[in-house]
Order: sequence, then structure tokens, then C-alpha cells
Amino acid sequence: MGILEFTIRLVTGMLLGSAIGIERHWRQKSAGLRTNTLVSLGATAFILLSIKIGGDATGRIASYIVSGIGFLGAGVIMKDGLNVQGLNTAATIWCSAAVGALSGMGLQLEAAVVTATVMLTHIILRPIGLQLNRFTFVKSHGDPTDYLFTIKCTAEVENHIRVLLMQMLGNDEKLLLKSLSSDDVDQNVVITAVIKTAVPQDSLIERTASRLTIEEKVHKVSWEIIGTQSEL
Repeated sequence: MGILEFTIRLVTGMLLGSAIGIERHWRQKSAGLRTNTLVSLGATAFILLSIKIGGDATGRIASYIVSGIGFLGAGVIMKDGLNVQGLNTAATIWCSAAVGALSGMGLQLEAAVVTATVMLTHIILRPIGLQLNRFTFVKSHGDPTDYLFTIKCTAEVENHIRVLLMQMLGNDEKLLLKSLSSDDVDQNVVITAVIKTAVPQDSLIERTASRLTIEEKVHKVSWEIIGTQSEL
């Protein structure tokens, strides 16, 4: 394999990995543009190395890539009580490695098909999954409860706090984030979220509030259930 073919395969793996990463970055996931690009690029490089070595190295290194990505994926999975978050991100990293491996083998068209399929899976199946969550939410037993969540912070961390709040609340099927808004108050920003739950989730809301209070430049976090207020 010449240096030109080596470069073409490596750049293909990088570009296809970045395509997946752009979609993940847009969704504000923990593994975004750089992570998916580097995973795909690294897998491509290892496959190219195995081809240079020759023999049965290709099969062995490919298997090592699969197992190695498992450890990387485990790093983005978080457990909060009975809830597990990050499985989708870990699976995407795994797919990025597959794209890189295909690119390294010179199967650029196949790698492009896998990339497109991964992106379509996120774009098409995500709204379907949200609708299914809402259907499950409506069918839950118990009295629905509305929570008003208020966060006072500086303007420079507003976007970070909004994204963090959406990640903490938007991925939990027990909660339905009805609205999220921001207002400028006394040179600070007040972020207000209205959250609906099928059954009371005071402990979950309290854990979310406690987590946000430790964020830098967050001055105040409070939540209330329609007229009854609990403040940190």
C-alpha cells in the first residue's frame, strides 16, 4: 500500500467519523465531534497498521479494536440510582469504530453507508423514541405533578446550565420537560423550567437541584410544586 492510498483511507475514516460526531455534538452529547472523529480515525489507523504488518494481524487487531472500544464506551455510561444514561452515546462510539475499521480496509463505500445509517438512526428514531416515552408517561399510574424549577446564574454559564438541565431531565422517562426559558434579572440570568411527572418525583428533582448547586457561577437553585416551594 502506497502513502497515497494510506492517506485516502485515513482521511476517509476521519471525515466519516466527524460526520457522526457533528450530529452528536449538535445534540450536546458527552461524546461529540472530536470524540467520534478520533475513535474512527484511531480504528482506521490500527487497521492500516495491521495491513502493513500482514499475516493474520488484521483479524487480531480488528478484534482488539472491538474490545478496546468497549472500555471507552463504558467511560461515558453513568448510573444514577436505577437509571442508566449514556448507552446511546457508547453505542455510537462503537459504530464510529466500525466506520473507521471499514475505511481502513479500503471499503469506503460501505463505511459511508454505515455512517449514513448511524446518522439516520439518530435523526429518525429519536423523535419516535420521544413519542413512545410520552405514551408510556401518559399510561403511568398515579397523580401527575407539575414542578417549577428555577436557577439563577451568570450569563456566561447560561447555555451550559440549560444544556446540563436538559441532559439531566430530558433523558429520564419519568419526567416530561414542558418548557424552558431564560430571563435577564439584575445582571444575572434566571432559567425557568416547567417539569411534569406522572407521579411525584420529589427525590429525583431534589437530586437534580443538588447537582446544579455545585456548578460554578450558579447563585441559586429552587423548585416548587405549584405553590409549595423547596429551596437550596
